[in-house]
Amino acid sequence: MTPAGADAPPLERSWRSGRALDVRSTLVILRRGAGDPTWRQEPDGTIWRGIRTPCGPATLRLLQHADGEVQAQAWGLGAAWVLDRLPRMLGEDDDASGFEPRHPVVAEAARRFSGWRVPATGLVLEALVPAVIEQKVTGQEAFGSYRTLVHRYGERAPGPGGPRGLWVAPAPATWTMVPSWEWLRASVDGKRSAAAVRAARSAGRLEECTAMSHADAHRRLRAIPGIGVWTAAEVAQRALGDPDAVSFGDYHVARNIGWALTGVEVDDDGLAELLEPWSGHRYRVQRLLELAGAIRPRRGPRMAPRTHLPR
Repeated sequence: MTPAGADAPPLERSWRSGRALDVRSTLVILRRGAGDPTWRQEPDGTIWRGIRTPCGPATLRLLQHADGEVQAQAWGLGAAWVLDRLPRMLGEDDDASGFEPRHPVVAEAARRFSGWRVPATGLVLEALVPAVIEQKVTGQEAFGSYRTLVHRYGERAPGPGGPRGLWVAPAPATWTMVPSWEWLRASVDGKRSAAAVRAARSAGRLEECTAMSHADAHRRLRAIPGIGVWTAAEVAQRALGDPDAVSFGDYHVARNIGWALTGVEVDDDGLAELLEPWSGHRYRVQRLLELAGAIRPRRGPRMAPRTHLPR
C-alpha cells in the first residue's frame, strides 16, 4: 500500500479470509439506523463507511465477491490505518472455538449465519458516543439525535464519500465543545450529553481499551460516570470484538432471548441463567438470534418519541 492524503487516489487492498465470512452481517451492527450518515449500502452490496481514525478521517468502500474475496478502497488521511485494520474489523481475530450451539434455535441461527463474526473496529469513541445517546430512549429517537449531531458537527467524508452523502463523526475535541442547548435541540438530555462529553474528554485513555483484556476494558469504560454495563457492552461488541459482552439492561434483549429459547420472556437475571452454558460466547448467542429475527411478538402501540427540550 502507498500512503495517500485526502485528495490522493484511493489506497486499495484485496483480502480473503481462510474461513467463512459475510461482510454485511458482520458490519451491519455498526450502522446506527437506516439513516446513519456514516454508512451507505448500494444495491450490489457495496458498503461505504465514513470513519474517524487516529490518523484522521477516512472513507472506506467494501465489496465482497461471491468467492469470498473482499475488495477495499480507502480515501483520506486515515486510509492506510483503515486498510491495515481491515481483517480485525471484519472479525478475523474472532475465535469461536469452544462454542457449541446446544439449542436447536441457536444451531439454526449459527448455520444460517455461519459467516458472521464479532467485529473489532478498534475505535472506542466511535462506538461509545452513539451508545450513550441510545441510553433509555427508543431507537428511532436515538438514531435521529445522532444523525442531527453528525450533520451539525461532523464533516463530509473524504474522496468520493462526500458526494455520496457520507459523513464522518465529530472528533473527540469537537464532541466536548457541543453546547448544552445543541444537545437538547437534538433531543439528548443533560445526563446523556454529560456522559458523552466526559467520554470524549477521556478519549485517549478509552482508546487504550483496545490493547487490554476484555475484563480490564470493561472496567476502564465503566470508570466514566454515566457508562454502565449496557453501554460498555455495546462498545465491546463493536470496537473490541468481545464475544461475551451481553447487552444486560436492554429493554428488549432479555425478553427476546427468553422467548426464543424457552417461549417465555425473562428479565436480566433469567437471561444470565439462560446464557450461562455459553459463558465466553454469550454475545455470540445474542447476536446470532438477533440476525435470525428471533424476536418475541409485539403487543400494544409503539413508544412515542420524546423531546428533551425545556418546556
